[in-house]
Amino acid sequence: MDFKIRAATKEDCKDVSRMIMELAVYEKMPDQVKISHEGFTVVGYALYFYTYSTWKGRSVYLEDLYVMPEFRGNGIGKGLLSKVAEVGKKKQCVRLQLSVLNWNTPTRDFYAAKGAQDLTVSEGWHFIRFDGQNLDNLANEAPKD
Repeated sequence: MDFKIRAATKEDCKDVSRMIMELAVYEKMPDQVKISHEGFTVVGYALYFYTYSTWKGRSVYLEDLYVMPEFRGNGIGKGLLSKVAEVGKKKQCVRLQLSVLNWNTPTRDFYAAKGAQDLTVSEGWHFIRFDGQNLDNLANEAPKD
């Protein structure tokens, strides 16, 4: 299969939005998505951003990697993952991090086959989140200027 890995453009927003919903359905959380669009020409996406490790330096965080089911197995996911790694290396990132749901064995196996470490197992790290009212409560406790 012939495909092209490239940076997203404004015109891709509808396709990316559609795939975000498909990913949410796959992850059994479709009610969490609050955006929508129709139609497609793009079949996969990787959404990433930069973070910073106090011990290691600049890092890249892969928020989403998604390929439509009918296009999986053609190297598109590997191409997207490799492109994010390449972009990160060009920005002097020392690591690529991401989260995977515990039941998503095919995806965990995919990343492991590429050399990813499961930090929950190897280092005991847990992914923690504040959102909604808990985030509001925490923000309201900030010292006032």
